[in-house]
Amino acid sequence: MADTSRSGVKLLYFNVMAVSFSRAQRIVLGIVQENIPDCLDPYAEIAARAGLGEAEVIDFLRALLAQGAIRRFGASIKHQKAGYAHNAMAAWKITPEKADEAGRLAARHPGVSHCYYRPSSFPDWPYELYTMVHGRSRAECCRAIEEIAGNASLSEHIVLDSLKELKKSSMRYFPLSGENPE
Repeated sequence: MADTSRSGVKLLYFNVMAVSFSRAQRIVLGIVQENIPDCLDPYAEIAARAGLGEAEVIDFLRALLAQGAIRRFGASIKHQKAGYAHNAMAAWKITPEKADEAGRLAARHPGVSHCYYRPSSFPDWPYELYTMVHGRSRAECCRAIEEIAGNASLSEHIVLDSLKELKKSSMRYFPLSGENPE
């Protein structure tokens, strides 16, 4: 399905086929989207809680990883406790024609955790490319933003400093195993 934005650029929307998971698979997903059990055999623990064999859990998760449904398995670092106490969102003025390339280049910067293109329908808000930048200090974030501007040929932007974290959590797509996973 295609649509045209206010700037005349075609926007594409893809229909994604819904996947149906068994009850046991939903329990597995509910567990791994939170914290993997802190034990010597986490997959065996997950399997026991889901009523599956350990190999079934591993095969299921490997298949989802291969399909791209699971992006990666890794530690979730609390950036403030790791010394990265400052973050800011840089909102960039960009033309739709340059958004993909500039976004790709900006996203490659090691200080960027998120990069989004969001067309604006508000004339007083011309910023459409957003990068979330993390650093040990405001000065480090500002240096990263200057580097992004140079590398991605971006110039006009504003910086929105994060003053207080009100909520930070991953989306829960599957209920925890103690909840009703139907």
